[in-house]
Amino acid sequence: MNSEAGSSQTILPDEAVQLVRDLYEFEVSASSLPGEYDNNFHIVTSDGRAFVLKVMHSSRDRAFIDMQCSALTHLAERAPGLALQRVQLTRSGEAFVRTTLRNGEERFVWLLSFLPGRVLAEVRPHTPELLRNLGSLLGHIDLALQDFSHPAAAREFKWDLAQAAWIREYLFHIEDPSRRALVEQVLEQYEKQVVPQLPTLRKSVIYGDANDYNVLVSCTDGPSGQGIGVIDFGDMHHGLVVAEPAVAAAYAVLGKSEPLEAAASLVEGFHSVFPLLETELAILFPLIRMRLAVSVVNSAHRKTLVPDDPYVTISEAPAWDALARLANIHERFAHYVFRNACGLPPMRGGQHFRQSLATIGKTAASVVDLDLRTEPCLVFDLSVASTFLGADPKASQTPALTLAIERELRAANASVGVGRYDEPRLLYTSPLFGTNENAVDERRTVHLGIDLFLDAGSNARAPLDGQVHIIADNLAPLDYGPIVILKHLTDDAVEFFTLYGHLSKESIAKLSTGQPVTRGEAFANIGAAAENGGWPPHLHFQIITDLLELNEKFPGVARASERAIWTDLCPDPNLLLGIPSERFPSRERSLSDTLLERRSLMGPNLSVSYERPLKIVRGWRQYLYDDTGRAYLDVYNNVPLVGHSHPKVVDAVRKQLGLLNTNTRYLHDNVVRYAQRLTRTLPEPLRVCYFVNSGSEANELALRLARTHTNRDDIIVLEHAYHGHTNTLIDISPYKFNGPGGKGCKPWVHVAPIADDYRGIYRRGEPGLGIKYAGHVHDILNRLQIEGRGAAASIAETMPSVGGQIVFPPDYLAEVYRHVRAAGAVCIADEVQVGFGRLGTHFWGFETQGVIPDIVVLGKPIGNAFPLAAVITTPEIAASFDNGMEFFSTFGGNPVSCAAGLAVLDVLEEEQLQENAFRVGSGLRRRLKALQERHPLIGDVRGSGLFLGLDLVQDRATREAATEQASYICNRLRERGILTGTDGPFHNVIKLRPPLIFSDHDTELFVTTLETILEEDRAQPGTP
Repeated sequence: MNSEAGSSQTILPDEAVQLVRDLYEFEVSASSLPGEYDNNFHIVTSDGRAFVLKVMHSSRDRAFIDMQCSALTHLAERAPGLALQRVQLTRSGEAFVRTTLRNGEERFVWLLSFLPGRVLAEVRPHTPELLRNLGSLLGHIDLALQDFSHPAAAREFKWDLAQAAWIREYLFHIEDPSRRALVEQVLEQYEKQVVPQLPTLRKSVIYGDANDYNVLVSCTDGPSGQGIGVIDFGDMHHGLVVAEPAVAAAYAVLGKSEPLEAAASLVEGFHSVFPLLETELAILFPLIRMRLAVSVVNSAHRKTLVPDDPYVTISEAPAWDALARLANIHERFAHYVFRNACGLPPMRGGQHFRQSLATIGKTAASVVDLDLRTEPCLVFDLSVASTFLGADPKASQTPALTLAIERELRAANASVGVGRYDEPRLLYTSPLFGTNENAVDERRTVHLGIDLFLDAGSNARAPLDGQVHIIADNLAPLDYGPIVILKHLTDDAVEFFTLYGHLSKESIAKLSTGQPVTRGEAFANIGAAAENGGWPPHLHFQIITDLLELNEKFPGVARASERAIWTDLCPDPNLLLGIPSERFPSRERSLSDTLLERRSLMGPNLSVSYERPLKIVRGWRQYLYDDTGRAYLDVYNNVPLVGHSHPKVVDAVRKQLGLLNTNTRYLHDNVVRYAQRLTRTLPEPLRVCYFVNSGSEANELALRLARTHTNRDDIIVLEHAYHGHTNTLIDISPYKFNGPGGKGCKPWVHVAPIADDYRGIYRRGEPGLGIKYAGHVHDILNRLQIEGRGAAASIAETMPSVGGQIVFPPDYLAEVYRHVRAAGAVCIADEVQVGFGRLGTHFWGFETQGVIPDIVVLGKPIGNAFPLAAVITTPEIAASFDNGMEFFSTFGGNPVSCAAGLAVLDVLEEEQLQENAFRVGSGLRRRLKALQERHPLIGDVRGSGLFLGLDLVQDRATREAATEQASYICNRLRERGILTGTDGPFHNVIKLRPPLIFSDHDTELFVTTLETILEEDRAQPGTP
């Protein structure tokens, strides 16, 4: 073997060229491709066609090569749309030939079309869609091979999963006892569950080797989905049909933190093309594990033969990791997941079982002393969207929750409180609110039982005859506390279980496993709060169709991503309880229903963020929560300036709304106090306030002030600017009037180049940038003067956001303001995005340019998401505006809005949030600059404080915008639990404007997650 391997290295590309010329009559160039034993060459013909030349040892079985060529020919006929290689016949019409090389050795030579793409091992990430497409491709291949046969396919083959028990004789090669025990457990499961089924399972010729280096991505489109192909049919054999997805899934789970998810995606794709039978799905998980076991045993054996082969160790490590992860998954749970992925009805808890349970439930006894069918009860909303709990996690923690429930029960004169089934809750993660991992990791949120809130000591009763199956008195306090599980039978002898949590330890001590219980028997008591982690005294009642051998560790709360599986295993307990359905309030609509109804009831051009929209139902500090309880770190929304649902702002609004909210024709001190506080943050002579409800109203009013004061109409704006959604503001927003649906620039609007020193007409490093850009405003003013007109105002964001998070060069606004005022116009500073300390270095954006505007516009953040906006101007301009026409905004400056505004100012001062924005923002900017050095996609990092932008480029020299990559990154961050957005004229600038409470921990989470995504394929410059 060694001499043959050595001689194979003597074949050079020039001999490959000659082989192709002699055998195929092509004029080509050749370059070597990797090959462990045989020689492979990339061949390119003079007319640009590409092939792979395979030069194989003569010791190879001729029939083995013939099988591969025949299979590829068969697939080309049966499934021509698949991304597979094609056999190129020699000039004499042969698929392969035996020929003599220059050194006298004989070799088998054959030529295949070249399949472009990157091997799956190098593709990042392996998305569910990608794995589904791979499964689909394999389904198409195996379906087309159903009528293919070849003598060489029936062979003794160590990778054939029907023959996998051979590893038992080689287990001693695994030195680590714990690892050896793991493989023994896998083998035992295989021999118990798979081997007896082998005679009955479907067999045919299968591809059999969809490993990371045989799968190519970004190949020709085909029926299997975009961008998937496979090469190397060397492991093709006559084997189990189900072995195909099992082998592919064994590779798909490598390196995955959620291996079952990855496997399910692949199985879903295979099943959609080549449906798997029930018997095959039942053994699929053991086969996946067995394929990994074969791999590690083979590696252990090979290390004894070739101890220094690095390939062995590299391939072995991820397989061991996958085996360890899969060992924590129950095989029946995996089976249920695969069936669900394939769209099959549940095996447990299905329609028939539920009907049986409903029938039994009609005569079932109450599980408590009260008859829940007739007794007054109060159903609580403890969901993530609960207004009963509110956003503050303190309301979900004991003893506050206990007191709130008791108070509501007394007020409703209800005997029992009810907590709902299948309800996403944040109760189980409240200690982790505000932590980094809370934003990334999926937590258990979906409640699988019904809670019955009663006094401690109340009886727990058996609804049906049964027996005690599990007694446990020492569970973690955030789970059930002391529990009992009873076992029952349906009328048709189907076994199921009922679980009772939060019992008293003393009452369950008298029970014994196997003890019979009769219908209506009181077998335990509800425990006190102290016995259940401080929870309000209540009975957690749950139905279970399959305990999965978890016994007392069976969960009462599930992850939302596995909701369908767990709710099948745990049907609605009300099938036995019988609480009238009219007592349950209607549930929140699903995301899909909400999206559909929104589209039918609201304007179609009202957009939503992200490719996969979010349904957000709760906000707390720097986090938003969707309807399943998933947390998202908010690095996007500048509106909740001091954090979502800040208690001080909420309390101020609640108290004032409970007292008075009315229009501003009446005197009220709140508006006066707020005007005083607000103007103290501004320089003289900005002392006169007008309050409205939104930034658009504020900018509209600012234009009225300017036009009335100057008696002119023309307005100077900047490129790409956006100032609001009213007709007038659309007219002064190039972002809108030059965009889709826009009607172009009105004659009274004049657009100056935006002072963008990265993409603009003058670039960073040039002298006098501010003066140069300001000169264009001066030119507009001169032109207007020549035309006998004059500008009323120049309006600009002091750091344009929609324009791309732009930071003006020094002296720019100073020069602009000088030119504008010299022409008799006024200067309007739109501070909606950057005011109130966001920039860290200054409270107002205009202060960074050393100027004082004539009119300042505020909106969005000043009420921390409560409708509040303001225009502040000088006494002189206010006097001009007082021309006899009344200004009135019904709710502008109403008592509640001003209470919110005052609370925001209090929080800014008390929590020193401007200082926090400077410190944390500076650290974030440094981290992003470091990312820029490692990732050429980041062309520019700019901004100040917690107003930052990443300008993404295809090429740093040309600065071509990386629009697709920016969109991809934002959507991937959303998938990873972080919210950002894009802006700029090319939508290639990732904008970062989190609440000012953003922390160093948040920075770490954001930057590390972003870097992971920046390493993915679609985030690379030049990718489509």
